[in-house]
Amino acid sequence: MKQQELEERKAYQALIAERREKSPLLTDCLKAFLVGGTICLIGQGVSTLGEYALLLEGETLAAFTSVCMVFLGAMLTGLGVYDRIYSFGGMGAAVPITGFANSMVSPAMEFRREGLVMGTGARLFTIAGPVLVYGIGGSILAGLLWLAVR
Repeated sequence: MKQQELEERKAYQALIAERREKSPLLTDCLKAFLVGGTICLIGQGVSTLGEYALLLEGETLAAFTSVCMVFLGAMLTGLGVYDRIYSFGGMGAAVPITGFANSMVSPAMEFRREGLVMGTGARLFTIAGPVLVYGIGGSILAGLLWLAVR
């Protein structure tokens, strides 16, 4: 019985490999690099603007840049533009902080017809909730470990 299952799995894997569309890896990597680099370039522009025009520095400048980039990502998602950017650039659009904003706003936009509380409000934290829980939990564990080692 096990031999037959193993042969069926191998045959199934061969069928999948045969029919799977080959990904243009180099093209996809270049697109991701261009999109991710453009997002980072915009982020650097926002940071430079905050530093020289608003005279921000240190943590205030970092917070300003992060807030502006999250706002831009959320706004572009709401306008339907970020989905097109993501479909072109793939992970180049998903990895920066604007991708986090997109992953937070997309479910809220999808369920907005269900109302402000049960639709948008409930779905807004579908992604952010687990990220915050594990981020805070991980930081607590790291703090306890640091306290124990110290």
